[in-house]
Amino acid sequence: MAFRLGSEFVAGVLVGALIGWGIDTVFDVAPWGMLVFTLVGFGAGVMNMLRAAGETGKKSGPKA
Repeated sequence: MAFRLGSEFVAGVLVGALIGWGIDTVFDVAPWGMLVFTLVGFGAGVMNMLRAAGETGKKSGPKA
């Protein structure tokens, strides 16, 4: 389970960085594409980790 969570996070960051690098290359806006899409990839990686762990959609606190 830990390997899966780690790979979900790393994959999100790497995909975001690759998309950012591609946008920097095509549109010549370096380093903005890489910065923005690495942050987007970070957020996506965190969301994928939470989804894989089954933590999203649960309400915390006591049940009434």
